[in-house]
Amino acid sequence: YPSGNLAIMVTREGDQMICTVQEDEPRGTKIRALFQSDGRSTCYYPNGDEWISMSIQGGQYLDQAGSRLKRWTWPNMSPGPHVPLRPIFISLNRHVGVRILAQDKIIISFLAMGRQAKFNMGTKVQVGAAGQLPATAQWGRDELLLRAFRVRMLQLFNRMRGCISFPSSEQWNKMQPPAYVLTQAAKILELCAAADISEELRSSIQAIVNT
Repeated sequence: YPSGNLAIMVTREGDQMICTVQEDEPRGTKIRALFQSDGRSTCYYPNGDEWISMSIQGGQYLDQAGSRLKRWTWPNMSPGPHVPLRPIFISLNRHVGVRILAQDKIIISFLAMGRQAKFNMGTKVQVGAAGQLPATAQWGRDELLLRAFRVRMLQLFNRMRGCISFPSSEQWNKMQPPAYVLTQAAKILELCAAADISEELRSSIQAIVNT
């Protein structure tokens, strides 16, 4: 961002690419969107509530009260009638926008100081020989909470190191966590969105990671 805060980070975990969009804040690691090359993606409202979620079958668009406004399925990826996608465009903030045109055309655009960058995080997920879609890993309540608190501790340790390094300066409060911490936070939010857990627990985990 023009402020110097990290806006978009693209990382690799094994054979998977992950694109993480952060809010323009000097402290914390509030994640506004997460896009994965395996077809799973989530966008969040500023308060952390789920806005758009997509899987290898399709996606849904929610309002801030949690009510579903739109739903769609990708062609040949879901049993039952096909529900076509109507192109969607949202602004995560004044610099970052997301345009969803098709499964393989999910465009993240970044605009600042008259210059623009675009990332296409869309993908075509292949159906296996047996006609089965790739399985999604599921974590339980305890493991999700444990990993969320671990990320929170790493965030706090990073701030402590900054405070020790700059004891008489406010610079430590503006330091971004290391990339591996941001990647772990993004991974937990993605797994949390896919897990079969209550909305209350999902909101609690998001608050722990994004604080």
